[in-house]
Amino acid sequence: MSQSLLEQLKSFTVVVADTGDIGAIEKFTPRDATTNPSLITAAAQMPQYQGIVDDTLKGARETKGADASAADVVTLAFDRLAVSFGLQILKTIPGRVSTEVDARLSFDTEASVTKGRELIAQYEAAGIDRKRVLIKIAATWEGIQAAAVLEKEGIHCNLTLLFGLHQAIACAENGITLISPFVGRILDWYKKDTGIEDYAPAEDPGVLSVTEIYNYYKKFGYNTEVMGASFRNIGEIIELAGCDLLTISPSLLTELGEVALLDVSNGAEGKLIRKLTAENAAASSIEKISIDKATFDKMHEENRMAKDKLAEGIDGFAKALVVLETLLADRLAVLEA
Repeated sequence: MSQSLLEQLKSFTVVVADTGDIGAIEKFTPRDATTNPSLITAAAQMPQYQGIVDDTLKGARETKGADASAADVVTLAFDRLAVSFGLQILKTIPGRVSTEVDARLSFDTEASVTKGRELIAQYEAAGIDRKRVLIKIAATWEGIQAAAVLEKEGIHCNLTLLFGLHQAIACAENGITLISPFVGRILDWYKKDTGIEDYAPAEDPGVLSVTEIYNYYKKFGYNTEVMGASFRNIGEIIELAGCDLLTISPSLLTELGEVALLDVSNGAEGKLIRKLTAENAAASSIEKISIDKATFDKMHEENRMAKDKLAEGIDGFAKALVVLETLLADRLAVLEA
């Protein structure tokens, strides 16, 4: 009996669900799940999760008291909602959930540390071991330093919006648990910059970036896990088979689950080939780079793609949070009308 691409992929890569949709997570039974402000905002608008939103708002009102302003209640509910979704997700998966620090704090180390501690405190108050939570922080220099502080306190982190080797090396040198390089967003930038619409999967700039990072980590013995993210097609996923983890949207998980891999030369059923291995990485010729802030800033300035996409990503997540705050304010008004 043939195995789907998804089943074969799971044999050597941890598959993670990239969604706030709990129903989708239950369907695909991943080990871990990731969320971000855009995904939480989208899930919060789905009718089936209205109860989570309403309970979070009611709990915030109870905590703040009847005399508190609506703005204060919404602010507290906003701080709690991502954890509310995380707690529901953790009921359906055996592993970890990633919950993101407010993107508007991406250049504030101290505020990011404080927010990371607050998120973990909420999970632990609900009886969740901190080992099951990854605090997501944007991979700015300030964000990486915040994550380094949290890691020393046993709070594990997922550095997101990662587009360049300099960001990856800084994370590894600071003992970060996991990074999420964004494959599809890198491809998007190159398509726009070069005018080339079609890249073969093996030549996809996002695939090449994650491959470079994976090989660097394995060659020099870093423990930081690499989790490819933000995919545009299953070709990118196939080319990164063997990566430590891959976080994949429900639509692409569905496609992977429905496709049996074929040998295109004769139409026979084939096997998914593992593209990334520690052995290949060890044999690669890579120079080791030591990253301090000056080196990080220089490499970031020289990498137009990473500079553009990091700024764009932070801005996009910040805008999603504004939408979420408005959604919560509107819902609170309905509940208390």
